[in-house]
Amino acid sequence: MKRFGKRIAIIGMVSAIAVTSLSGCGKINNKDSVATVGSDEVSMGVANFYARLQQAQYETYYASYMGDDMWTTEVSDGETYEDSVKSSTLEQLEDMYLLKQHAKDYDVSLSEDDKKAIDKAVATFLEDNALEDKELVSGDKKYVKELLELLTYQKKMTEPMQKGVDEEVSDEEAAQKAMQYVTFSYTKTDESGQSSDMTDDEKAAQKKAAQAFYDANKDAGVEEFKAAAEKAGYDLQTQTFDADSTATLGEELVKAADALAEVGDVTKLVETDSADYICQLTSLMDRDATDAKKTEIVQQRKQDQYDSLVKKWRDDTDIKEHKNVWKKVDFVNQGVTMKQEAEEPYAVGSDSSTDTDDEASNDEAAEETTEDAAQ
Repeated sequence: MKRFGKRIAIIGMVSAIAVTSLSGCGKINNKDSVATVGSDEVSMGVANFYARLQQAQYETYYASYMGDDMWTTEVSDGETYEDSVKSSTLEQLEDMYLLKQHAKDYDVSLSEDDKKAIDKAVATFLEDNALEDKELVSGDKKYVKELLELLTYQKKMTEPMQKGVDEEVSDEEAAQKAMQYVTFSYTKTDESGQSSDMTDDEKAAQKKAAQAFYDANKDAGVEEFKAAAEKAGYDLQTQTFDADSTATLGEELVKAADALAEVGDVTKLVETDSADYICQLTSLMDRDATDAKKTEIVQQRKQDQYDSLVKKWRDDTDIKEHKNVWKKVDFVNQGVTMKQEAEEPYAVGSDSSTDTDDEASNDEAAEETTEDAAQ
C-alpha cells in the first residue's frame, strides 16, 4: 500500500489528534511486544500510538467520502482497509528501528536541537490532551518520545542513504512530447448536472462529428488546429507525455500520439469505449516537462536506493511479529481524527524524504483512496 503521503517527519501532529467513537473498545497492554526487530522490541505503546497517528490522518482526509464503513471495506480478497493500513503501519515502524540501528553507519545521531524539538512536541501533546484520550492512544510520555525519536532518525537518515545516486539524466531518457487534442465524449450531462451514456444514435452522431473535424483539419498547422477547435466550440486540451503516460491519458491515445513523427502531425480517430479523440503533436520535446521528468527520474533513483538498503537490512535482520497482540488495535470501534483548528505543527529539522509512491501524494494524498491502502 502507498504510505500516507510523505514519510512522517512533521511531528507536531501528535498534539492535534482527537479520540472519538469509543464504544466497544478493548483494553490493550502497552508493555506487550508487538514485534522484535533484531535486539529491539516494538512495544504496543509505541506501535499503538503510531497507528493512531496514521488512523487520524486517514479518518480526517478519507472518511468524508469513504463513509462509516471505511475500515471494513475490502481492498483485496479477505483483506480490509483496516488490515491493510495496520500492516503497512507496522512495517513502517519496523523500518524505523532498522534505520536507527544503522544510524552510526552514516554518522547520524540526534542533535540537541532535535531533542529540544521532540521534548517540545511531547510536552504540547501532554498538555493539550485529556488523560482518558491519551490512555486510549497509548499517549504516555515515553511512548510519544520514543516514536518521535524514531521519526527523527528516519528523516535524518534519508539524505545519507540516498547519497551517491547518479544524477545525470539525458534529454533522450527524459524526453516529454506535447500534444493538443479534442475529445468527442460518449457521455452527456443534463441541465441538473447528471451524467449519462449517450444513446447509440447520439454516439453515431458524435463519431460523425469527430470524423468531419479530422477530415477538415488533418493537414492543419498547430495554430490552425487550435483555432478550428475553438471555432467549433470543442474543448481543446493540451498535455505533455511519453510512452508511459497511459495512466493519465489512456493507452489508446498515448499509443496513437506517440506514433506521430513530426510536429503538426494529426492522428486519425482514436476510438475508445468512452470517447473518440483527435490529437495533434505540438512538440517532440517540451523543455519544461522534460526537465521536470529529469528531476522525477533522479528522485526515483534515490528512492530506489533507499528502499534497496532498507530491504537488505530487513533480509539481514531477524524480525518477528506478534499478530495476536497487534490485532488488539481496533480502528473500527475507536476513531481518531485530527483537530482541524490545530496550529501549524512543530517540525524536527528539515522536510522528510520523497514519497514512496508518490505518491503519493499526499499529495498524494487522498489521491488514490482504496488503492492507497495497499503498499
